[in-house]
Amino acid sequence: MSNQDIQLTVDAVVFGYESVPRISVLLIKRKYEPFKDSWAIPGGFVLNEESLEDAVYRELKEETGVEIGYLEQLYTFGKPGRDPRQRIVSVAYFGLVRPDTYKISAATDAQEVQWFDIHDLPELAFDHAEILETAIKRLRAKITYEPIGFELLEERFLFSDLENLYKTLLGREIDRRNFRKKIMSLGMLNELDEKVSKGAGRPANLFQFDKKRYFQLKEEGIVFEI
Repeated sequence: MSNQDIQLTVDAVVFGYESVPRISVLLIKRKYEPFKDSWAIPGGFVLNEESLEDAVYRELKEETGVEIGYLEQLYTFGKPGRDPRQRIVSVAYFGLVRPDTYKISAATDAQEVQWFDIHDLPELAFDHAEILETAIKRLRAKITYEPIGFELLEERFLFSDLENLYKTLLGREIDRRNFRKKIMSLGMLNELDEKVSKGAGRPANLFQFDKKRYFQLKEEGIVFEI
């Protein structure tokens, strides 16, 4: 019989998309040692009677006040020495939301909670910089096999808003004509007979997601190289 002394934790990498546009991540400032007063990804220990999913939603709610409908499992981090207290394995989850739909408030072992631009991050506790980097890579890969934007854009939006979402997630420019052609070929957008002006440009038509088709593609998967 093995003589293991391993504890299990969960971490929640919550990304926010704002139409500014920018991608941010929700971080807490730790109240206790180790890494007291350092910024970290929300998370904590799994209770004996809990599933991993219940634990990550509970920790996120307790530390940040945020309740999210769905988080996707990201990766398991378990290098010896990643936590100075003892051998601790963490199962990380991630999700993407609109920050303006949540009211954040620090509690339990978090003394502060804040959204940070992913390009302007503080030094992070534990191996959380590695966890965050892994989550960013997964997020950028995710948009090549699953449609994105339903929960992140207004109900009616300009095509340029969808373009900006993908550009911001990828962190680079995209071929606009090619992008439009590929998106329209998926059949998940309805062009509305409604125009709006934005800036000095000509009025442009608004679009709306075809909800049924969008979630069909989300379930079946897509091949979408940009």
